[in-house]
Amino acid sequence: MINMDVFHGFLDAIKHLPEAAQPAPLSDAQRLTRAKAVMRAKIDRGLALDLEACVNCGYCSEACHFYQGTQDPKYSPSRKLDLLRRVHARESSAFAPLIRLFTSDITVEDLNEWQELVYDSCTECGRCSMICPMGVNTARGVNVMREALYEAGLAPLELQAVAQEQAGRGTVFGVGPNELRQTLDQLRAQGVVIPLDEPRADVMLVTTVIDVLLYQDALLATARILNHLGVNWTLRSAGFEAANFGLLSGSEALQKAASQRLIDEALAIGARTVILPECGHAYPALRWDASLPGGQPLPFEVMAISEYLGREIKDGRLKLKPAPALAPGEAGRKITYHDACKLARHGGVMTEPRDALKALGMELVETTPTAEKNWCCGGGAGTFLINRAGDLRHKAWEIKREQIDATGADTVVVSCASCRLNFMAGAEADQWPTKIESVVEMVAQQLPT
Repeated sequence: MINMDVFHGFLDAIKHLPEAAQPAPLSDAQRLTRAKAVMRAKIDRGLALDLEACVNCGYCSEACHFYQGTQDPKYSPSRKLDLLRRVHARESSAFAPLIRLFTSDITVEDLNEWQELVYDSCTECGRCSMICPMGVNTARGVNVMREALYEAGLAPLELQAVAQEQAGRGTVFGVGPNELRQTLDQLRAQGVVIPLDEPRADVMLVTTVIDVLLYQDALLATARILNHLGVNWTLRSAGFEAANFGLLSGSEALQKAASQRLIDEALAIGARTVILPECGHAYPALRWDASLPGGQPLPFEVMAISEYLGREIKDGRLKLKPAPALAPGEAGRKITYHDACKLARHGGVMTEPRDALKALGMELVETTPTAEKNWCCGGGAGTFLINRAGDLRHKAWEIKREQIDATGADTVVVSCASCRLNFMAGAEADQWPTKIESVVEMVAQQLPT
């Protein structure tokens, strides 16, 4: 059961994040120089092709929840790359010497304007890239813009604050090893074994600040499932935080440092598998972006918990008890599933969560569209933490709400805590009656006794 007082306390803490940020004391000239240096360094052949391939057809706008929610042309995904496109045209394109004669350079004013476009109004969901007939990877370009703005000290203060805390103190929202131990003691009091800091283990489980503070039932459910399967597993107090605010804010250095903490702990215990919690962006951060020094691949498997559950069920190792019998004339539960963008569209994790949900014995109804074409909830990529983006984020979420309502489902099931937070905030604002549940918690509820 979610403690709504804790939920509201978490929302209140977000409101005060800007006060904790320590912005870099840079001049306008320094900000511009730093931002352009990142852009130039990141414009490789692939990105250059993306910047030059756009034909301004507008299909990406039809795929963007922020554009569709507002009908404001400034939120068109293609426009979000205009500054990057201008730097490339003036400095690295084939006709750069000529283009510089009639194309103005970017300014600090431009950078400030673009902060809203690449942070507030883009979750890097990748739907625009999937729709684009030219195959332009807009999400990658937006990520480069975030890196440029972060280096210029122009990332939103909320994201700066959390990234600085994670890098400097090793905590997120004040949650570190001591807070983890306290939460685990509370969960163990319910009779569940939760190993911590075991010297050797086949599986290393990581969690997030959101689960430690708010969605403790998800952490408890994961422990119950791993114990039921007889897995040799552990959490590690020196490397448990899956949330990566370097990735969200745009700091490549901080992103690598956050991933390295997890990698070091997994290597130390000889883990063969690292299981990530219900956290969308944690998946690409460790599964796709992280590597050993020198670029060597990680020597262990990285799986999202929903992915792991689906595999175990499909392979017959995890069996669930049948859904409770219905009384005569009683309608069964009808559920729908919301694909987290970073898991589904970016990571390909689509069938596994559905395999898990189908094993519950409930009616699963898909939204239209679904799976890799699913619409984003509007709160990913750190957008949920940006206070000024609240109204814009809600307009995007309304699209998702309408699609879920159209299914007739009484419950929407999620596999990402950020999505869950955004759904809860939207539901409270609109007095939306649909239940919001998680894959791992629903699976744990039907473990055989």
